[in-house]
Amino acid sequence: MKDLFEHLLILRSPKIGPVAYNNLLQKFDGNVHAVLDALGPDDKLRDAVMREMDAAAKLNIHFISDDDPQYPNSLREIKNHPPIITARGNIETLKCESVAIVGTRHATATGMEFVANIAKEFAARKIAVVSGMAIGTDYAAHIGALRADGNSNTIAVLAGGVDYIWPTENESLYYDILERGVVVSDMPVGFVPKGTNFVQRNRIIAGIGEKLVLSEADANSGSMKTAGFAMEYGRQIYAIPSHPADSRAFGPNSLIRSGAAILCQGPQDFFDDDKIGATGVKKSESENSILDMIGTVPLSESVLADVVGKNIAEIKRELVVLELQGLIRKCDSGYVRA
Repeated sequence: MKDLFEHLLILRSPKIGPVAYNNLLQKFDGNVHAVLDALGPDDKLRDAVMREMDAAAKLNIHFISDDDPQYPNSLREIKNHPPIITARGNIETLKCESVAIVGTRHATATGMEFVANIAKEFAARKIAVVSGMAIGTDYAAHIGALRADGNSNTIAVLAGGVDYIWPTENESLYYDILERGVVVSDMPVGFVPKGTNFVQRNRIIAGIGEKLVLSEADANSGSMKTAGFAMEYGRQIYAIPSHPADSRAFGPNSLIRSGAAILCQGPQDFFDDDKIGATGVKKSESENSILDMIGTVPLSESVLADVVGKNIAEIKRELVVLELQGLIRKCDSGYVRA
């Protein structure tokens, strides 16, 4: 980018975000030097920007402006998008078709495996999986994508600088993503995130993803905010249903009920080919036993628990998996084949 230092000086100035940045450039007919004359950045800010650029060069971090071919097309289309993002890893990933997958940090094991299977199917078709590198659902989305062969599998959007690994539990995942995907942020190199930065990160996730898949999510979760941004941007939203007794079911179930999201039952909802199985998810022996017993006559959870020899809680979990796979459905008096 021409005049990168000057553009970064504007962006790193106090109280300057994408809206103010664009307004200033428009006011001064795109003349960055005139903008800087008006802002009057001091030597401390100039030194900070020089240090940031030096650190980026040492870590092989790229500055990508919105007039660069590497800048994600889908992100460029949204109003008030970041004028410059930083990227570390395989930046060719940013040119790929993409899908955002988000959900709670407190995901169930079943939910995480379901997400990982969907993510793998996307990545296997060279569709980059976008998420926020948090624990739980985000982790499952990235790991699932990395299970597929090839590169350009996944995009991690961070709330801090692209060199700041958070959470620390995901350090090994971070380096795996650098090898076969890319990490991006609109924050300065070395920036330590604050709570408010995560909302902006969610906005970018929704902006890069050309569609969004929502997994388990509480009513007021960050994932629901990401879904809200995706709606604002006109993205197609898919939601993975969950058991209504679980608070993490509120997000996806409410979007499905309102018609804001399409019911997602597995990879087959996105890909009509023979490269995936009927569900994309391997069933346990117990799940197979339950499925063998269920037919056109409804069977209750207690009856199934007695026959299989498991407690109700275990049976409920396995029934949810089978429901998510579209193999059974619940009726007033029990479960029947779908």
